[in-house]
Amino acid sequence: LQLARKVAFAKWESGASVEDRAREDQVIEKAVKDGEAKGLDAAQVTDFFRAQIEANKIIQYSLLSDWRRAGEAPAHAPVDLVKEIRPQLDEIQKQLVDELAESAAERSSKTCPTNLAQAVGRYLDAHDLHANTRDAVALERALGTSCTK
Repeated sequence: LQLARKVAFAKWESGASVEDRAREDQVIEKAVKDGEAKGLDAAQVTDFFRAQIEANKIIQYSLLSDWRRAGEAPAHAPVDLVKEIRPQLDEIQKQLVDELAESAAERSSKTCPTNLAQAVGRYLDAHDLHANTRDAVALERALGTSCTK
């Protein structure tokens, strides 16, 4: 989610759509492959990464709407989505798959939803974010499928 702003800048500059189903499918396919190699359920990995993508799009849509209303984006250095951002996203994806594998026991516990909600609350407090902010909503979306049933 920390890269969503840069993705939005890249899409603002290029005029590209927020929606990129082909890229989304590639990301999920790779995550599932990596997750299965670590013993993770394909459906859970798919749900988790779909949530990551949707959360990122929440931020992108919101920022792009703000900038359209203002008639311009804030001053920023040029952003290359393919050369700069995607390699970072690919690395984060690998880390997230590792963390999903490492946290399997915690994510399958009965207390996972409560523990996760409390952790999100602590994060929001630590970063001085309110529950109704764009970043908080995106974070809630990103983590919404973390706990297993």
